[in-house]
Amino acid sequence: METRHEPVARLKELDREARHLAHAAAVISWDQQTYMPKNAVEGRAQQQALLEGLHHARITDPEVGTLLAACGSTEAEPSGPAARPEIDRAFLRAKEREYRLSTRLPGSFVREMAELTSRSQAVWAQARADNDFALFRPHLKKIVEMTIRMADYLGYEEHPYDALLDQYEPYMRSSEVKRVFDELQTGLVPLVAKIGAARQVDDSFLHLDYPLDRQEAFSKQLMVALGYDIDRGRLDTSTHPFTTTLGSDDVRITTRYHRNLLQSSIFSTVHETGHALYEQGFGEGLSGTLLAEGTSLGIHESQSRMWENTIGRSEPFWTHWLPTLQEIFPEQLSGVSVEQFYRAVNKVEPSFIRVEADEVTYGLHVILRYRMEVALISGELKVADAPEAWRELSRELLGIVPETDRDGILQDVHWSFGGIGYFPTYALGNLYAAQFFHTMERQIPQLRDGIARGETGPILEWLRENIHRHGSSLSASELVRRITGEPLSPQFFLAYLNRKYGEIYTL
Repeated sequence: METRHEPVARLKELDREARHLAHAAAVISWDQQTYMPKNAVEGRAQQQALLEGLHHARITDPEVGTLLAACGSTEAEPSGPAARPEIDRAFLRAKEREYRLSTRLPGSFVREMAELTSRSQAVWAQARADNDFALFRPHLKKIVEMTIRMADYLGYEEHPYDALLDQYEPYMRSSEVKRVFDELQTGLVPLVAKIGAARQVDDSFLHLDYPLDRQEAFSKQLMVALGYDIDRGRLDTSTHPFTTTLGSDDVRITTRYHRNLLQSSIFSTVHETGHALYEQGFGEGLSGTLLAEGTSLGIHESQSRMWENTIGRSEPFWTHWLPTLQEIFPEQLSGVSVEQFYRAVNKVEPSFIRVEADEVTYGLHVILRYRMEVALISGELKVADAPEAWRELSRELLGIVPETDRDGILQDVHWSFGGIGYFPTYALGNLYAAQFFHTMERQIPQLRDGIARGETGPILEWLRENIHRHGSSLSASELVRRITGEPLSPQFFLAYLNRKYGEIYTL
């Protein structure tokens, strides 16, 4: 005899198979960005297209729709009857959303997009290495065209960009992003100007020769100390650092090393560790389901940015870690005080590369890309004109103009894999992180004293309890309100920046 909850069990079974396919696709994508031979691109594109097609077929199987209906899950009431367990209602809400949106995309379109972006990533890497936008331009043109089609398939009420943003930051619209970013820009621009007029800090010792093998040794020591379970992941190198989940017990990160830029590997490793800690911390009841993922990329980014900047670039953090780093690099860091190191790793100076940007100017990089994306999707900007548009926005927002496309429009991988709509989540992550940390400081006694002793365990425990364990069972807005009692606001982040950099630069 069928029990009332059996359709949910069958849905979870089908969902588990879909997760396996998604993780298999992630394996070959990870390989492409780390170890894949250069000439394997064509075969990899076909493999990726096949797996993406199989995954799409699985999540749009008519049986899923039948089971959702049997569970009482509809677009109007996606969670189903209130009598069901909360975890099942959260699962139904997420599954109904995935099914509804995925069934709007034809399988042929999904396969074509997967094949296109797999090839495009390799072309982008070559174009960036050669500083040759013309090589990437036809691929980007096709990706923009396909992305506009995707927005039309998915549907939207206000702007086609909303459909793309919703893939990464569910339930948020571009009008809300614009409101938040306008407020953020209004606060950032005068702060950058004040810092620019102040006496600059000395970070010359960070640009000495730092052997890469010793940088790698420190990165591995640091990520484990922060709580990363190395038995459930690994650290590799890639052109663009990233975190990828290949299974509930396989969460991998990459970083990159520069001999004359010590902070690059340190903070990219801490950043990706923040992502990985989130992925390794989902509640046991979520494992194997689509709830075992970040609730949004903005929330995901809040975890990486909090560890990288709020914690990792704090003075208490280096009170503990600088002596260890000096043991690894005694010649380069001899005589450098904690205060000198803290000020150096927080130097503010407009620069071309987003991933190397300081935390004050970083948001302006994101606003630049966001405005570019909206213009491309609305048709106001042609791909052929994009490099010059990039330079103009860089002049407007950052006061500097890149001389090469490698330092401008070609610097980030996201467009090559079709990630238009992704970029706003980076700045949103900063805002979420500041608001979360404001609450955390009130709830953990002597938080900064603990960081100075190398005791970051209480921070990880707080994040596990308040954020990680929920996976995507709560939306980003629900999570923020539950934790902080308020909706998302840029004012927490702006207050944090003004306080911190007011002290560093004596403003």
